[in-house]
Amino acid sequence: MTNRIARVQRYALIVALFAVFAFFSAVAPGFARADNLANVLLNNFALLAIASLGMTLALSIGAIDLSLGTSIDVASLAFVLLSAHQTALPLAILGGFVAALAVGALNSVLIAGFGIAPFLATLGTLFIGQTVQQLATDGGQPVYLLNVPLSALFSELAHGAIAGIPVPLWLVAILAGAVHVASARSVFGRQAAALGAQPGVARYSGLPVGAIVSWTLIASALIYGVVGVLLSSTVKAYVPQAGNGYLLNAIGATFIGTTLSPSRRPGVTGTLLGVLLISLVANGLLLIGWNFYWQQVATGVLIFAVLALSFAPRGEQLA
Repeated sequence: MTNRIARVQRYALIVALFAVFAFFSAVAPGFARADNLANVLLNNFALLAIASLGMTLALSIGAIDLSLGTSIDVASLAFVLLSAHQTALPLAILGGFVAALAVGALNSVLIAGFGIAPFLATLGTLFIGQTVQQLATDGGQPVYLLNVPLSALFSELAHGAIAGIPVPLWLVAILAGAVHVASARSVFGRQAAALGAQPGVARYSGLPVGAIVSWTLIASALIYGVVGVLLSSTVKAYVPQAGNGYLLNAIGATFIGTTLSPSRRPGVTGTLLGVLLISLVANGLLLIGWNFYWQQVATGVLIFAVLALSFAPRGEQLA
């Protein structure tokens, strides 16, 4: 019995996924239909998954990156402003990435250069980013591209498909592979994991802590920049503070994903399953008529339930 309980705790996330799918298949009309599940993957899962992969990198060094939304928003703003001036699409995309890169570089300077705690540094970057956006958009006004001639490839970024698979899902797969290789199959990834697990030991052992922190935060910001570009391509606009809507869910998905690891370390597979769980819950609650606010409450309760089950004392420890 105790071994069975321990296995359930070890795979609490997978148990929750099956339970959620079975529940909404029974009570939500059309939930299990192929077209609805495809809609979940494209509209609920893809962008949050990309944002959460960036958060996974940040959490690997022990940093909760509160500037995730800022990186998304400034990338979106730069991309849209350049597109509004009919800049070539590749240059507009590059501009979005440069804006996100600036956020990551600022975080790097504050944390690696001045020794500020990641939580406080990224919180400061969040406020700075919000101010910059307000100054650049007359107090935080949306920037629309509805009357701007755009290349056919602009919408293809978010709505196109390659071999029948939507472009955003290709990007999820590519970035997931890249993050997995960087974090689990490279020397840099092992050093980052060591820093995240035991920062004091990592410093005294001579690891290049400053470089690890800087490159990790810059990589995370660039991944967030992908979300900003895709988001703007989807709605053909810059929407102020839209990026912050991904912050809490990305943190929640990443922490849920740590339950799959015996050492409670963030990983790509766990993060993606955490995102899938949150996406299925949001879609199922929408189908049964719950409004956005109650969806947030239910998602928070579910996150607490999964974490509580997984981190509770193991059965064999109680015996």
